[in-house]
Amino acid sequence: MDSILIVGGGVIGLTLARELHKKGVKDITILESGEIGKESSFAAAGMLAPQAEADTGDPFFDFCIESKDLFPTLSSELLDETGIDIELDKSGTLYPAFTRKDIEEIRSRFEWQKAHELEVEHLSANDTHRLEPFISPESLESLFFPNDWQVENRKLLIGLKKYAEIHGIGLIENVTASKLVKTGPKIEHVVASNKNHFGADKIVITAGAWSSLIEFENSSPSFPKVKPIRGQMISFQTAKKLFTRVIYSPRGYIVPRKDGNVLAGATVEDVKFDSKTTDEGIKTLMDSTREISPALSRVPIDKKWAGLRPFTSDGLPIIGALSNADNLFIATAHYRNGILLAPMTAKILADKIVFEKDSKFLKLCDPNRSPNAQTR
Repeated sequence: MDSILIVGGGVIGLTLARELHKKGVKDITILESGEIGKESSFAAAGMLAPQAEADTGDPFFDFCIESKDLFPTLSSELLDETGIDIELDKSGTLYPAFTRKDIEEIRSRFEWQKAHELEVEHLSANDTHRLEPFISPESLESLFFPNDWQVENRKLLIGLKKYAEIHGIGLIENVTASKLVKTGPKIEHVVASNKNHFGADKIVITAGAWSSLIEFENSSPSFPKVKPIRGQMISFQTAKKLFTRVIYSPRGYIVPRKDGNVLAGATVEDVKFDSKTTDEGIKTLMDSTREISPALSRVPIDKKWAGLRPFTSDGLPIIGALSNADNLFIATAHYRNGILLAPMTAKILADKIVFEKDSKFLKLCDPNRSPNAQTR
């Protein structure tokens, strides 16, 4: 069985490593520029909410739904394999309307999802407030998505890392891949920032927003450019649990955790590789939190942070085999859906790497597409 080097130790790289191992690959190494699992995957909110975020039932929506449906099995297996509970919460997601424009939006979403025979409920203002008593009294109506869930993404990362440690998957931290060196039809090795060379039979780039910073020697990259989009987040620690489920509005969201933490997010900012929080960003988050729940907005902010999401121009992930080298693969540009899409990304890419098996989702996310070939 071939050796595999994965460049990038976030949720995509870790989930892929586990899937490859379960398919029989034993020689796997993950190269990470910082700490394993501590970049955008760590900064996420862990929402598994394809219905709340979708405007239409396109192939990308199908990708999201099928990946979400893998989480119950992933959660159960990781608990058995590592003892880590990733806190999959299937309480559903509430999507409230606060303006007349919001009402038009959620009613449109309700109609197309009902037409596609998806589970969604249209709730009155009274029903909305009964479901979540601490939601703003200004909410006019809402949609309830019983099959939009959440997971504790940091525990997911802990579980995936522990799986790697238990099964001898190599984890190399604080080493940045800077260059791919091609000899003949294959990538010979990866040159790292510490001047070390890392070779393997097959190489996979899962470096998120940093993917496009990796240079190609003797070849040009053949995938769409990936850029970072900053997302700032805040959290509150409440004395008692105020909310039962994720509340997602057109301008922000709150995610209640099992431990009493409530996360609120997230900004969308094109600021290159600046991952600092800002006063303006925090104010934006407080405004959206106040709209959802004035009671929560009166609780002091406990923590604030930011992550850099990987984005490409057509909004689709980049997943599959690269055309400019026989042994080079990539999985990146998941943007705001890295946690959600990790299980299915790992499944289809591991099938491609190990069994040369193609899928409709690999075709959708083809890394060799032209930058404007598909749009979401």
